[in-house]
Amino acid sequence: MRIIPVSLPTPFYIGPVNVYLIAEDPVTLIDTGPKTKEAREALREGLRRARLRVSDIRRIVLTHAHEDHCGLAKQVRDEAKDAEVFVHGWETGHRAGRLAYEEHRALLVRAGVPSEEIDEMRKLYEHVREFADALADDEHSELKDDAELEFATGALRVVHTPGHTPGSCSFVREADRTVIAGDCVLKRVTPNPVLSPDPVDPTRRFRSLAEYLVSLARLRTFSPTLVHGGHGDAVDDYEELFNRYLRAIRERQTAVVSLVPKAGATAWDVSRELFPGADDVHRFLAVSEAVAHLDLAQSEGKLAVELSDGREVYRKLTGAGMNARA
Repeated sequence: MRIIPVSLPTPFYIGPVNVYLIAEDPVTLIDTGPKTKEAREALREGLRRARLRVSDIRRIVLTHAHEDHCGLAKQVRDEAKDAEVFVHGWETGHRAGRLAYEEHRALLVRAGVPSEEIDEMRKLYEHVREFADALADDEHSELKDDAELEFATGALRVVHTPGHTPGSCSFVREADRTVIAGDCVLKRVTPNPVLSPDPVDPTRRFRSLAEYLVSLARLRTFSPTLVHGGHGDAVDDYEELFNRYLRAIRERQTAVVSLVPKAGATAWDVSRELFPGADDVHRFLAVSEAVAHLDLAQSEGKLAVELSDGREVYRKLTGAGMNARA
C-alpha cells in the first residue's frame, strides 16, 4: 500500500499540516488541509508528483473536523465529482465553527469564562471558520469504529480515538502496523484536549482527557511500527512517545491541581495562571487544557467541584470532601 505524506501550509500557529494520499484503488485522501490558495496548490503539486489529479480521488477521509484538516474537503469533493467524504458521527466541525453552538457558550460559562471573553472567542473562531467550507449531512458518510477501508492491496482499519475531539479517528494498516493518527499522536507536542459538548448529551461536557488516555492505550495494543501524525515528523518509537505523553500529562495535572487555592477556582482562573501569556484563540485552548485536567483530577478524587452562580468551582479535597458532579 502506497501511503504518501503531503505537507500543506496553514495560516495557523501549528504550522504545516500533513495529509496522506493512499495511491491505491480507490485513490483516497486522508485529510485535506485548510481552505487557502496555498494549501490547494500544494495539494495539487503533491498529487502531480504521485502522477495523480484531483479528479482521480474517490474517497476523502477525515481524521477530525478542524479547519486545518477538513477545510478543503468540499472543494476537493466537488472537483473530484463522485468522491465520497467520510467523517465520524461525533464530529461537528465539518458542519459549523468550533464555538458556533449555544452548547459551547454554556460550557464556557460553566468554566467561569467572562461573557465578554466568550464573545471575543466566538468572533476569533468565526474568522478561523473562513478556512473551511461546511458540509451538509447528505454530503458525507459516517466512519464506523472497527470498520475497514478496503483497497486493492489491503485495508486500513478505522480506530475511533477520541480525545483531541470527540470523533477523532486513526487508521491502522495491520499488515505492517502502520498508523495514520491525525492529531491523536504528534511527535513534538501533546495534542490539546479541546473543550467540546458530549456528543451523546450536548448539555454535558465531553471528558476529553480521560478519553484521550484510553485512545493512546488502544493504539498501543496494535504495537505500531510507524505512526504518521497530523503535524511534524512520523513517530517510529510509539512506546517511548506513549510513556513521554503519560509523564507530560501527569506533570501538567500536578501543576493544575497546585494552582487551585483553598478558596477554590474556576477553570478560567486556572487557565490564566497556567498560561498567563495566552492570547487570541490560545485563550480558548488554554481553558480547554485547564478543564480537561481539572475533570481528570476530579474523577481521580484529587479535587471536588460544585456549581456556584452557574460556574463550576474546584476545590482540593480535605477529609470527606464534597460530592462530585458529573
